[in-house]
Parts: sequence; structure tokens; C-alpha cells
Amino acid sequence: MMTSIVWPVLISFGVSALLGPVVIPFLRKLKIGQTIREEGPSSHRKKSGTPTMGGLLFLAGVTAACLFFMEDYPRILPILFLTLGFGLVGFLDDYIKVVLRRSMGLSPAQKMLGQILVTGVFVLYLIRDPQADLAMKIPFLPGRTLDFGIWNLPILFFVVIGTVNGTNFTDGLDGLAGSVTALVAVFFSAVAIGTKSGIEPVTCAVAGGLLGFLLFNVHPASVFMGDTGSLALGGFVAGAAYLLQMPLFIPIVGFVYLAEVLSVILQVFWYKVSGGRRIFRMAPLHHHFELCGWSETRVVAVFSIVTALLCLVALAGL
Repeated sequence: MMTSIVWPVLISFGVSALLGPVVIPFLRKLKIGQTIREEGPSSHRKKSGTPTMGGLLFLAGVTAACLFFMEDYPRILPILFLTLGFGLVGFLDDYIKVVLRRSMGLSPAQKMLGQILVTGVFVLYLIRDPQADLAMKIPFLPGRTLDFGIWNLPILFFVVIGTVNGTNFTDGLDGLAGSVTALVAVFFSAVAIGTKSGIEPVTCAVAGGLLGFLLFNVHPASVFMGDTGSLALGGFVAGAAYLLQMPLFIPIVGFVYLAEVLSVILQVFWYKVSGGRRIFRMAPLHHHFELCGWSETRVVAVFSIVTALLCLVALAGL
């Protein structure tokens, strides 16, 4: 048991940490730098040119760790697929933007098509897996589940793609998406171990890989994860939740993701119906707090603390 917990963390952390000093200068040499939005907070403009696509660091660590456990823990495969599949969609978007110098990257339709295809393969796995169960555990009602019948699959597509895009919006400050998702990964690891679900190698690997990545991504970041990393993390969260029958727990442990994506939706909606007025000073939500005077590190710390507390609340709700 300890082997499947400790070694994935150490292997993933080690690979991610060791690759940093090699990959980051390579990305910098290729001039794969982040373009900062002109309308964003002025304090972010000094970050222009910081290497992006750093999600490759922890994805390499997670993959390396999982290779040692695939045979004995086959249930990690669909989660790893969803993580790497969305990571590939993000990689293509980043590559087009920063390497081919096409500022828009993938078109919204292309990105959505990629996300639907990756989710569709994940669905096929769940349909064919006799151990898979789409009935969802209900928070704070132990032993009770919610089954939507024929609506389970459309709901799955909505939950997975919504979680992925919420995680993507969270990636806007140094260390924010990595710190929040590392805590979520620890939560899923605790649940996986306690329920003997057989997915703990991949959840532990993600936690370890993110810790290694954060060595280079905390403020001031020397590399950003890019869509390569943020979309992959969303895939991981959704995949782990479904293998544990816990998608209803995502709004709790992933409250930050939910708040970020809702802030964007509400901002756009209100801007259109009110003739140009805004609810927040800027969306996503983390930028609103920055413009209210919070430092970048304070926003990351508060959002991480909120996530840690809500993970404890979710544990109490099992």
C-alpha cells in the first residue's frame, strides 16, 4: 500500500524538479514566451516573455510515475488518459500561439471539438468497464447515490468540460492553479486510499508533480504552465472525481474553479445586458481581487486556504 502512495509522489516530484532546469532554458531559447493581455493588471506586464508550456514538466513526472503502476493499478489509465488528452489539446493551443505566432491559437470550435473527442473516449471506457458506476455519491448523505439514468452521459460531458475550462480560467497568477490543484489531488488521494479504489498512484503522482512544478512556478514564476498544464489538470480533477463517483464533490473541493468560471460568465452576461457595466473590476475573479489591492501572493494564499478548508468539509461529507 505504501509503495503505491509514496513512490508516485517521489518519482513525479523528482522528474518534474529535475526537468525544470533543463526544459525552462530550452523554452526560453526557443522564445516560447507568454503574451500578457494589455487590458490585464499593469503589474503583470513585466511577466511578458516568461516561458510557457511548463505543464510539460509535471505531465512528464505524472506519466513516468504511472508507468510503474499501470499493470497492478489499471484504473489509473482512464484518469491518465483524460489528463494527457486534455494536455494535448492545450499543447496544440499553446504551440500555435507561441511557436507559430498565431495569437488566437486553436479556434473556440477546434478547442471544443478536441475536448469533446477526449471526453468521448473517456465515456467509452466507462461504458465498457464493469467496475465503473455513473451513480454519484451525495455529499453529507453517506451511502446515498444519485443516478440520472439516460442523462448520466450528457451530464458527464458537461461536468468534465466545465471542470476543464474552470481550471483553465484559474491559471492566471503565479502558482495559483498548481497550488489549488495540488490540494485537490491530496484530497482525492486520501479518498482513494480510504476507499481502496485503486487510483491512488495517479492522484499521488499529480500531487508530487505539481509540488515539483511549483518550485519554478511560485511568484515570481520562471515558467507558466500554459493551457498544456491547466487543461490537463482539469481533466485530472474530472477523471478522478468520476472514478471515485464524486462529481458532486467538485463544486466543493473545486470551488475556486467554479468561482473563476462563473465570474467570467456573469461579467460577460452583465456587460451585454447592461450596456457596458461590470460586476467585477476584472474577470476572472483573481484579477478582481488584485485590482482591489490584494497582492498576487495574497490571492494565491487565500484561494489555497479556502480550497484546503473546503477539502476538509468534503471529507466530512463522505
